[in-house]
Amino acid sequence: MIELPGGVFTMGNNLSASPSEKPAKKITISPFWIGAFEITHDQFDAFYKDEETSQGSKVDAVTRPTAQYIDLSWNMGKEGGYPVNSMSVDGAMMFCRWLYEKTGIFYRLPTEAEWEYACKAGTNTNYFFGNDASKLSQFAWFKTNSNGKYQKVGSKKPNPWGLYDMLGNVAEWTMDQYDAEYLKKTKDGENDKMILPASRYPRTIRGGSYMDDAKKLFSSSRQFSDVSWNKRDPQLPKSRWWLTDGMFVGFRIVCPVNQPTREEAEKIYKLYLGN
Repeated sequence: MIELPGGVFTMGNNLSASPSEKPAKKITISPFWIGAFEITHDQFDAFYKDEETSQGSKVDAVTRPTAQYIDLSWNMGKEGGYPVNSMSVDGAMMFCRWLYEKTGIFYRLPTEAEWEYACKAGTNTNYFFGNDASKLSQFAWFKTNSNGKYQKVGSKKPNPWGLYDMLGNVAEWTMDQYDAEYLKKTKDGENDKMILPASRYPRTIRGGSYMDDAKKLFSSSRQFSDVSWNKRDPQLPKSRWWLTDGMFVGFRIVCPVNQPTREEAEKIYKLYLGN
């Protein structure tokens, strides 16, 4: 993980065609650590196959994904550094909770504001490398160069802060409920902006994926989850852990420098199990 100092940045993009990215606002971010890479299948399997917490108690079915009824990697790759995919926000947060139980250190998903702060890395152009989309293939796997598949993490150039695959490869979950008027409702200079989840849909996704065109990979581009991402799941009720039609979604994790109390941490994890 890479430690990012706190700071103020401009969130959004007034030149974007998308109204959800406007008006741009100044946001203050507290310091945090963030994964240099997206979480891989190898890393997630350590959680998925683990039988005990650090206290020796069993990992229960409520806090660990059930088995996939088919291989939801769709033969795009697993072992050896491929990003975990077809992942619900619940599964991503429970991976973070497992890490907390194992290490005593609080991990979670990035907030939408933290994610954009990390992605832009001090820049204010469409992409963290500038506005020239012809250079995107040097930094991202997307529709033009991915051959319709996600690729091994870290195989493209990083952003200025040393973070790989912030654009493309798999899209990444954030902590936030999606609101199309997020920036309109944000006060200039607001601290650590976050919209707590109140329902399962829609949640905010960032970064674009291997299936998206260049415009959806802007650093400020905002996407959101939809119930159709699980439409082919034949189970009743449908899985809360896996997305049969969300094969393009994964995640990376953060660790705030200012750690919450145990009570505060559990409250956050339970918020995601409860929706």
